Amino acid sequence: MDDACVLRESILACEGHALVIGGPGSGKTTLALRKAVKRIKQGMRPGQSALFLSFSRAAVSRILGAATKEANNEEQAQLSIQTFHSFFWDVIKCHAYLLGAPRKLSILLPQDEKALSGGLTDEDEGWQAWQQERERLFHEEGRVAFDLFAPNATRLLTASSHILLSIAQRHPIIIVDEAQDTGQFPWRCIELLAPHAQIICLADLEQQIFDYLPGVGPERVQAIRAALEPLEVDLGTQNHRSPDSEILAFGNDILNSTPRGAPYKGVSSILYRPENPTPNWNILLRRSLKALIQAIKDSSDQPIEAIAILVANNRSALRISNALNALGAEGGKQVRHKLLFDEAEALLSARVAAFLLEPKPGDIEQHVATSMELIAAARRATGQSRAAVAKLCEQAAKIRVGKSNKINIANALRNAILELHLNDFSGDPARDWLTVKGALRNSGQAELERVASQLDFLVAFQRGHRISTGLSAEWLRDGAYTRARATLDQALAQEQILDGAEDQAGLQVMNFHKAKGKQFDGVIIVREARRTADSVNSSFVWRGDEAPHLKSRRVLRVGITRARRHALLLDPIWPTCPILKGHKL
Repeated sequence: MDDACVLRESILACEGHALVIGGPGSGKTTLALRKAVKRIKQGMRPGQSALFLSFSRAAVSRILGAATKEANNEEQAQLSIQTFHSFFWDVIKCHAYLLGAPRKLSILLPQDEKALSGGLTDEDEGWQAWQQERERLFHEEGRVAFDLFAPNATRLLTASSHILLSIAQRHPIIIVDEAQDTGQFPWRCIELLAPHAQIICLADLEQQIFDYLPGVGPERVQAIRAALEPLEVDLGTQNHRSPDSEILAFGNDILNSTPRGAPYKGVSSILYRPENPTPNWNILLRRSLKALIQAIKDSSDQPIEAIAILVANNRSALRISNALNALGAEGGKQVRHKLLFDEAEALLSARVAAFLLEPKPGDIEQHVATSMELIAAARRATGQSRAAVAKLCEQAAKIRVGKSNKINIANALRNAILELHLNDFSGDPARDWLTVKGALRNSGQAELERVASQLDFLVAFQRGHRISTGLSAEWLRDGAYTRARATLDQALAQEQILDGAEDQAGLQVMNFHKAKGKQFDGVIIVREARRTADSVNSSFVWRGDEAPHLKSRRVLRVGITRARRHALLLDPIWPTCPILKGHKL
């Protein structure tokens, strides 16, 4: 038995806490699943399960997929694979009344929080007041913001030994994925459960890219060692994700600034001139996708299920999405894809569209006012255009009290509402959604056109079938989309928190941070020329990250190692990138 097998067997045999360290594709997840299955086979009572906690829905989807290979149906039934948010929600929705909150809770979705707060961040002057308002919303109205899930669950586990023990008895083994990124409150919950359940932590010391979040830092793994005194196993750089390539070797060389001066198997690049790239993005991306797909096919006859285009920030992701949505040369089709980005304004704009789908009995002026208020909420979520938001709210209030209002947006909304509801909807949610979007886009009014553009970015019906299924159910019951907004909100809540699953098939566009926890057959990594007032810099180097650019290297390594079969770098010929210096592709 070789050393790697000995290490794995030691974890499988371990009866206490354990810490498994390893790089991307080293087999941490597989080992943890085998450990959980072994514990299940040793005997769990009805109602007990092995709890697997991760931070992202993408990681949960990956673990769920791996579980089908490691466990039979009966064993899978005793695997509880959740996001931390889902786990915390389960705790607080049952017991938050012990903290003085109403018995019935509702989720304050992130887009609604941004709308209510005006897009405040923890660096803004009004943040402390908003923190107090969030506490009031929780204790008086039972509305819980995402960021309060973990603190409130921690308070409950700290205060109630009954709740703590009941969770530990239900989950005698708890596996913590990406433990190096565990924040203050998730980690405190694990600490509280540790005396009563077996804890298995999985960590990659080189993949901590969320250290900008409160409570997350490089000391977390040291805290795990001190608190749990675990059996520690280092799987090193064993690579099971892309074993037939040198993708991981390239990522590690980027991280360690050790260029070998020779090409890497499974890694390639396409150069482009960045002087005025915007008109050429469509052609450049299609060329890159064609090259990537061919490279993957040359390396394996396995089908291609998922490809990602990774960029440095949300703004670049939108630019890439626009280019893919544009018609190709000679009228070629748009490139279908899913865009992942900060969706607050888009999701609130979707609520505008959902409202326009709903029946409009009674006074049309009240419907105009509601539409303006929904548009104002979407704009408020950006933290910008405060004057425009205030004007929308002011005009909507005047309409509410019967004052005639003939401003441009009010007239445009009247016309759109009348047009949509004089012509009956079809009952096909996707088709009717496009009808609403077309009415907004063709209104000739800037605010309504902005809503339509946000709906483009959302690509709502590629998020899953739940939205369209819910709207279809409304239509079948009533012959109308009676509760379209409530249906949309319920679907988004399910997708964002409760299901813990995310469809990664097809082509996706996102920034590096959104890519963490995901894996794809192929990845296109886009480097851009970032222009400032004084210079032109590489988009791979984060602002404020001085040489040797350790943070930037970690982030880029995450992007590179998302690829299972091929990574293609789309690289401008200038400016030079200090992170790529000396590397040959």
